[in-house]
Amino acid sequence: MAWRRGGRLLLAVLAASVATVVVRADSRRLDSVVQLQLGDLLYSDARFEDAAQAYRSAWTTASGAERIQAGNGLVRSLLRTAAYRTARPEAEQLVRLAPSSAESLALSGDALWAAGWFEEAEVRYRAALATRADYPPALDGLARSLAARNLLVDALELATRATNQATRLPEHLHTLGFIHERMRRYELAATAYADYLQMLSPQSRARRAGWTERQIRFLRSFGAREPSAMAPEVAAATHVVPFRLVRNKILVAARVNGGRTFDMVLDTGAEMTALTRRTAARLGIEPVVATVSAGVGQIGVRALQLGRIDSLQIGTLRVDNVPTLIKNPALPDLPSNENDGFSPLAWGLSVQVDYTRRLLTMAQTLPESAADTALPLRMHRLATVRGSVNSANAVNFVVDTGGEVISISRSVFDLLNTQPPRRIPLKVYGVSGWDPDAFLMPGLDVAFEHVSLPNLSVVVLNLDAPSSLLGFDLGGIVGHKFLGKYHVSIDLPRSELRLKAM
Repeated sequence: MAWRRGGRLLLAVLAASVATVVVRADSRRLDSVVQLQLGDLLYSDARFEDAAQAYRSAWTTASGAERIQAGNGLVRSLLRTAAYRTARPEAEQLVRLAPSSAESLALSGDALWAAGWFEEAEVRYRAALATRADYPPALDGLARSLAARNLLVDALELATRATNQATRLPEHLHTLGFIHERMRRYELAATAYADYLQMLSPQSRARRAGWTERQIRFLRSFGAREPSAMAPEVAAATHVVPFRLVRNKILVAARVNGGRTFDMVLDTGAEMTALTRRTAARLGIEPVVATVSAGVGQIGVRALQLGRIDSLQIGTLRVDNVPTLIKNPALPDLPSNENDGFSPLAWGLSVQVDYTRRLLTMAQTLPESAADTALPLRMHRLATVRGSVNSANAVNFVVDTGGEVISISRSVFDLLNTQPPRRIPLKVYGVSGWDPDAFLMPGLDVAFEHVSLPNLSVVVLNLDAPSSLLGFDLGGIVGHKFLGKYHVSIDLPRSELRLKAM
């Protein structure tokens, strides 16, 4: 009988142990469920950083469907807080857990896009649509991707399909408005932006309404005027104008509203034509609304104004009703005056720069030209190409004819996990003023496909503000120091940056 009593005792101990394990497991599951619900509440209240913490807690303790749900919430929250480089590895882990989930695939596409991995993002969006046709987030992502490749008609069709779904999100209407704006259909863009505002939660509307409402007013201020309009024969022509190279900047003679000529800088690193406050006042160009921009400098996000130039003529090219940034208020304490600049890319024109003959070519379709290198180009507000730093780190660089040096962002520098032999402080002034933390980093290997730049000294800049405004991680800028060695073609229809060594 003793063995029976011992056996019963052993069974009782085992049962108690199992019960404890079950209680602990139930406790962990209960905690993950609570954190998941908390994350949903915080996210709906637009408290995205707090939501990310709650989702991460659930992501580490949950299992099965709840873990996938927590991972989706975590990635979505990280993207909302512009934690782009953190979101991508989390999204990759999520896809490994749910390889056939349209939601997880589309979210991983968003994370890849935000990291600047545009080609890989497009593959994920297509995979999500193969799993679930007409899934709005995947349609929206693919629409953005096609628009960045200048396939605007196809992009518009996808964005329209996304917004026609019952499960559409406000962001999908914003994408639709953005594509209409790229196609210069300002009234349709304004309507889409207005619908976007109406769909936002009260908390999100409170944060975003001011900027979006001003954007709508600016678009509607054009009325029946066609923005960035060109006569048919002008649009079909190839325009070749001479330029001067002054302090590594390309200067051309321009005429605004029929006035006298003055110098403007070819600035492909800008979203639109920009005039200084002094030039705008001299030409009588009135601001329509206030806006914000972001760039290199301590200010980060900078207050500016938006106006309209009636006509802008550069050589044989005349563009009417030109959307224009006015640099007002002006930045104080700059070492030199700010420049007036323009980007033909904003008008849908490709650009060719012949640094040897000092000739600038602008056309919808560039003349055929030989190239040593053709790099895939993406045009999402700014023109960017993929490069690498120290072999393993993919970086998105803005192609900036208005810039001077090759630079990388602080976030890319942090990824390198290296320290410079000596930190050489620099006085760097950008569109948002002085960057007090800028420094020179020697000894890096930068490459653009087979174009290799070994043992290079690059400038390290804080690019967090422009990255947040653009919606993707801006890893660096290539200016005259790189571009000036080549015959350069920025070809929008082909989505290519073509380089021919001089």
